[in-house]
Amino acid sequence: MNDIELKYKTEIAKYLKSTPDDIFLYWKGRVALFAILKAMDIQKDNEVILPAFTCVVVPNAIKYLGAKPIYVDIDATTYNFDLNQLRSKITERTKVIICQNTFGLSSNVEKVVAIAKENNIKTIEDCTHGFGGTYQGKPNGSYCDAAFYSTQWNKPYSTGVGGFALVTDQNLKAKLEKVNADLEPATFKDKISLSTLYFVREKILTDRRYWRMVKLYRWLSKHKLVQGSSSGTEIESTEMPSHYFKGMSTTQMKKGITNLAKLGEMIPLRKANAAIYSEYLKSKGKTFVPTEQFQDHSFLKYPFLVKERETVMRIAEENKIPLGEWFCSPIHPVMEHFDQWDFCECEFPVATKYSSEMLNLPTDVKDTAPVLAFLDKIDGFLL
Repeated sequence: MNDIELKYKTEIAKYLKSTPDDIFLYWKGRVALFAILKAMDIQKDNEVILPAFTCVVVPNAIKYLGAKPIYVDIDATTYNFDLNQLRSKITERTKVIICQNTFGLSSNVEKVVAIAKENNIKTIEDCTHGFGGTYQGKPNGSYCDAAFYSTQWNKPYSTGVGGFALVTDQNLKAKLEKVNADLEPATFKDKISLSTLYFVREKILTDRRYWRMVKLYRWLSKHKLVQGSSSGTEIESTEMPSHYFKGMSTTQMKKGITNLAKLGEMIPLRKANAAIYSEYLKSKGKTFVPTEQFQDHSFLKYPFLVKERETVMRIAEENKIPLGEWFCSPIHPVMEHFDQWDFCECEFPVATKYSSEMLNLPTDVKDTAPVLAFLDKIDGFLL
């Protein structure tokens, strides 16, 4: 472990109340999940339970190992597991349950872990939205056998692309270290690509240029000309992309050290903005995040519901409001051929309904007035 890696792991560990030896770094968060599953000896015909309101890269990691994703519909207030349905999904082939802190909200994690222990099942926490947040006073990721985190562009803090795992079980750590022996190193081209994107986002992506640059970035990412969140292969099939199993570069670690130092200021801002949004939506009689969830919510995004989503997105762009589209699909961002991921929309009515109605308000803004003015304009579309 070089000095940069040790420093980065040490800074992460401070947030997680763990040690640098508990942290494992990867090119992307999804790679961390894949590595954890492999270390748990997940293989053909095993079953892994997960929420039916997720990103496609999660079932992909399961499918890459020959296992089967088993989905559970979500609760209408937390967007996490419906616990009443979870037990019915467990079979003798179930090896792992993946719980999730959706948009930064953790809920019922200790109950999921208890159910898993009753059935001798491993647990993993999907903390791709929740790093820096807590559940019942403990850092997100503390309750399960392992957790994985993302440091993509739009996550709690950014390394461009990137992710890591938290593992405290000594036996699992030893297995994971063996699995990681096969990690590919990041290439010189990877590092140059990331450095270029850092420069563009920090020096060129000003408020005045934001919308034009976002469109350009999406086009470049779609055509695989820059490091995007997901490659075309990941969205179109369940075949593992080439050079998928890759370790984190020192370029990402250095950026992580810099940006992680800013996270302490960001979470209070996100919570404060979320309180403003909840108060506004409640006053209008619309769907809002209730205050009782705030203690366990770090609000990476603030979810709200609309009808005619494409119209709302157009109005947002006209008013320069950067809305998010998580999750536009129960296995975001896939919109068709769900059977490839062993998913049937008709079996998960809550997740399917909300994925057709949901958008996300930005929580990292210094001034919420433009956002509230936008909400006034779309009042007739709010649910």
